[in-house]
Amino acid sequence: MTLRAAHRIAFLGCGSMNESILAGLLAAGLDPALVTATVRRSARAAELAERHGVRALATSDDDAANVTAAQDADVVVLGVKPVGIVPLAREIGPVLKPSAVVLSVAAAVSIAMIEAALPEGQPVIRSMPNTPSRLGRGVLSISAGSAAGPELMAQARDLLRPAGTVVEIPEDQVDALSAVSGSGPAYAFYLAEAMAAAGVEFGLDADLSALIARETVAGAGLMLAEEGADATALRRAVTSPNGTTQAAIEAFEASNLAGIVADGARAAIARAGAITRELADPPSS
Repeated sequence: MTLRAAHRIAFLGCGSMNESILAGLLAAGLDPALVTATVRRSARAAELAERHGVRALATSDDDAANVTAAQDADVVVLGVKPVGIVPLAREIGPVLKPSAVVLSVAAAVSIAMIEAALPEGQPVIRSMPNTPSRLGRGVLSISAGSAAGPELMAQARDLLRPAGTVVEIPEDQVDALSAVSGSGPAYAFYLAEAMAAAGVEFGLDADLSALIARETVAGAGLMLAEEGADATALRRAVTSPNGTTQAAIEAFEASNLAGIVADGARAAIARAGAITRELADPPSS
């Protein structure tokens, strides 16, 4: 089994994350005719079909939509909310091809939990993407299940590469990666919000302040994306000795901004662990 663009792919659940991956793959040349996506609502299915040209099924119209999408797929991407991943795996397990690769993009749901819900030997790969995948600028991790050997992992890397930078990590590092890259876009957006609010506080028009904050963060991101770019070197290049930027950086350091960011990431990791425990041992009714 080789994961290539000619194989059929099913996206079960197509919220923002799965749609981001789908958009990245389509932009890189994946044939929409080889893709089936499932969602809950018929209006959302129509929206996906119109936007991307893929086959889209709604479970509100057909209870068996997930089974229909999965039964002929070579790759099945699980993209529903974490609480629904294991029930979905149980639902589609009986119809999967033995060679079909199940790729989960859900936070907090372990490979072991997914494998236990599928037929023995079904290849499982866990991935943690982020939303810039829709622009081909995402970060997507991959972690191997017990039946996903090096060759299959290399092929999964090739499949996902159009959506961004693919990194292979052991599963026990997924929560840490997610705290940086999975949640990271929200950190950048939060920074843009804070910069815009500061501009308003100091007298700028609200729309103007939002515009310049947005474009500044986006432009800095493009500089970071250049080959060989280093965040520390770029910051130092902007920070003239005894200048205005140095004054701002010193204020950030006095407030321990780096520690605040680390605290946020630590909270994200702790929450991911708590969700995993909740899903593995749900409270009895």
